[in-house]
Amino acid sequence: MNDVLTGASHHVPRMARTILVVEDETTLRETLIDALESEGFRVVGAADGRAALAEFRAEAPDLILLDVMLPELSGVEVCRIIRAESPVPIIMLTARDSEVDKVVGLELGADDYVTKPFSFRELTARIRAIFRRDERAVTVAAVAVNAAASAAAAEAAVPPPVEVGRVLVDLAGHRVTRDGKPVALKPRAFELLVFLLRHPGQVFTRDQLLEHVWGYEYGGETRTVDVHVHWLRAEIEPDAAAPAWLHTVRGVGYVFRRPD
Repeated sequence: MNDVLTGASHHVPRMARTILVVEDETTLRETLIDALESEGFRVVGAADGRAALAEFRAEAPDLILLDVMLPELSGVEVCRIIRAESPVPIIMLTARDSEVDKVVGLELGADDYVTKPFSFRELTARIRAIFRRDERAVTVAAVAVNAAASAAAAEAAVPPPVEVGRVLVDLAGHRVTRDGKPVALKPRAFELLVFLLRHPGQVFTRDQLLEHVWGYEYGGETRTVDVHVHWLRAEIEPDAAAPAWLHTVRGVGYVFRRPD
């Protein structure tokens, strides 16, 4: 794993976030801890699944780097347990070529995954992208509180809901209903849907969607986009196997188009 430290930037964040590194390979775990600490993060480590749960509950980390292959409890099982208790961001680390663990991890609520071997620059870019989204969410919440003081102005600025067939997307309320019943979309899937709705007819590559919706500065694991599109189609399309709204442009990416 020599390339793990490639391209470290040594940029110190404004606030020390706590990161839990769960990795049974001692050298890699200690390397990641040292490198992340040099970036200004507070880092705790765990070598197996049970220790990971103990550290998670004791330290309340801001983000978890979670290896898939772990003793005691697998990373997938740890992800399932943590997600039932907390919305803390989770990035899965996997050395497998198979897509199974990656997709299962995302289905269980992991925010992202990185395939070994990876560069430290890539990993920190993804970590910072997640933290930037958290900061934006806090900013949006603060703006919403301030806006409540001037209800008339806020009401004028609220975007109207968007109809997608039998589905209604409430942009301001951050919710989706189908035939009047709530649809439980994962936060990133909702953000992806809103982005495509705001750019109807425009084709985006997977790399572009990663940049605009996930905040990555470059491509990386584009399977993440495919999984989220799959979730969206299952919820908003009349027939997910023959999409009427979210279309695949072969060899390019995805586009939102209204049926003729």
